[in-house]
Amino acid sequence: MPTAAPEPAGRRPPVRDPEAPRRVTLLELFFDLVYVAALALISRHLVGSVSWERAAESLVMLMAIWWTWAITTLVTDIYDPQRTEIKLLIVAVMFGALLMTTAIPEAFSSRGLVFAGTYVAIHLGRGLFLMPAVRRHPQSNQRALRIFVWFAVSAVPWLVGALAAHGTARLLLWFGALAIDYLGFRLAYPVPVLGAVPDSQRNVTAEHLSERYQQFFIIALGDAVLVAGTVFSLHHSELENLAAFTIAFATTLLLWRIYVHKSGELLPHAIARAAQPSRFLNTAPYTHLMMVAGVVTTAAGFDLVLLEPTGHTPPAWLAVILGGPALFLIGRGAFEYEVFSRVSASRPGGILALLSIAPAGLFLAPVYASAGAMLVLAGVASADYRRSRGRPPEEPMPPH
Repeated sequence: MPTAAPEPAGRRPPVRDPEAPRRVTLLELFFDLVYVAALALISRHLVGSVSWERAAESLVMLMAIWWTWAITTLVTDIYDPQRTEIKLLIVAVMFGALLMTTAIPEAFSSRGLVFAGTYVAIHLGRGLFLMPAVRRHPQSNQRALRIFVWFAVSAVPWLVGALAAHGTARLLLWFGALAIDYLGFRLAYPVPVLGAVPDSQRNVTAEHLSERYQQFFIIALGDAVLVAGTVFSLHHSELENLAAFTIAFATTLLLWRIYVHKSGELLPHAIARAAQPSRFLNTAPYTHLMMVAGVVTTAAGFDLVLLEPTGHTPPAWLAVILGGPALFLIGRGAFEYEVFSRVSASRPGGILALLSIAPAGLFLAPVYASAGAMLVLAGVASADYRRSRGRPPEEPMPPH
């Protein structure tokens, strides 16, 4: 019996070939460039007028920007980024993310509709694009439909907040919209009749996904480097300038070192060894969001210290300077648990150390508070080194 001719590539659904390599493409790296500017503007927004309201606004914008990146990363893990239609989708999301980025400085004032409307358009547009593209692949089509439904629900508070609310009301509506988006992902997008996305359709590729998260963390560190390199005050003595700059650089280096130590290096192996790789899909966006938030907040602290290294430290400034490293250590502890099913004592120890130096920081200059945070991170990095020195490489043990 003659065999059927293979379907032309242009007519096949653009899903990944399970046997194909899943290295990150150059287009994905190009896509990431948008987020360098986005993170820089968010950290700058945070220090524009340091307050709890500004912190909440910055968190909302960071969560929204992060979610456009995280969901697009999963799309490129599931679908073939070498196909023309997926390339077009990535470019379209890149354009939308850049448009959102331009609205960050006035997202809670005059450009709320641009920010929220573009966010909604990215997620709904992706579903409207993918569903016809995978119509010959029922499982992929149903998965795209489930995700579309959840983003359609969250679009309501996004748009109501942009069109009919201001100040705290807009903030609360957008927090509610993000809660829907993040919860939908965690629950695997259940909808009536279809149910949730099955675990068999949520498996991830260790090589691709881990590399993408590592790359975004480097982008976040790029924000810290950008601040250190550009916000260099000339209104103080050269010694003060160099001290603040050196502390900022050393802190950035320590954040990188703590991230990559063991857990960052072994993440691909941990995912590959997991009985259910989809477990990492459930947790990685949240742990990395926490670490990225910590780095962005730390970069905002650099901004404050570099501009005004001397004098007393206001409580709000101290919350930024010490809170950034604390957020990072919380996320890093959760990340370590993902890989090794345990948390090193240096993680909570570092957080307690940051809390313990906070009262003294109120009576010291910002540069000394920043130096204290740097020394705590140096202690964490040193503890990591001592614990692993001379020992065989530790095998990853993902949670069961």
